[in-house]
Amino acid sequence: MSITVDTAQLPASTDEDRLVVTDGAVIVLDGATAHDPAMPSAGAYVDFLASDLVQSIDDESSPLADILEQSIASAVDALGIEPGIAPSSTVAIVRIEPDAIDALVLGDSSVIVGLRAGGVKVHTDDRLSQLQLPEADLYRRFLADGQGYGGRHRKVLQELQAAERARRNRPDGYWIAEAEPGAAKHALHVRYPLAEVAWVIAATDGAYDLIPTLGMRWPEVAHMSSPQLAQLLRDVHIWEAQADPDGQALPRAKRHDDKTIAVMRFASS
Repeated sequence: MSITVDTAQLPASTDEDRLVVTDGAVIVLDGATAHDPAMPSAGAYVDFLASDLVQSIDDESSPLADILEQSIASAVDALGIEPGIAPSSTVAIVRIEPDAIDALVLGDSSVIVGLRAGGVKVHTDDRLSQLQLPEADLYRRFLADGQGYGGRHRKVLQELQAAERARRNRPDGYWIAEAEPGAAKHALHVRYPLAEVAWVIAATDGAYDLIPTLGMRWPEVAHMSSPQLAQLLRDVHIWEAQADPDGQALPRAKRHDDKTIAVMRFASS
């Protein structure tokens, strides 16, 4: 089995996405932007998590959830962070094993699997959006009404993040990599026989949510080279800036989010 990996990243102002490619895995992290100035940024957190995960990700004897749990625990010790007042990050991991593709998703990054027999399986952790928090509805309604990314928008985002923190890593809320190692046990986990998979895409929401607006289908994206993926992300950025600068057509928290995408393709040798 031959494996090809192509990737691209396009940071926004925060630059809190991280991408790691090893011999047998792809790790994609998306640190949460702190809209409240009193909250810490996610940069140091995602740097540590990426560095720690890569040390053990290729150990196929360890389940992905166990590896992530230990990395979060290490981040807690190293950074001195506490639940509820710590930075957080989504996690998407795809690991290639001798006979299977193993994938984990925690938070709103996505893993998309293309099957050799046809069909595309999308795995996205949507538990946060399923909470339907009033503040999330409010900021989207303001944007849809044409109010743009002004001071009122920022205030609502601060209120939204406070509401999200109150539901973070709780059974009646949602789960995310933060300062509670046990959150890893609540990640979505999927496994496919290697022989059945043609390609896999891992993407942060800045790429996943916007690429369809350009009319692109995931099987098309799956056959792109790294330069083509980079151009695709630039095209998304241009669409955000020129076609929808105020988030009216596609209400989103920021005009531009960090964008990261990785494509793994599998071919019989």
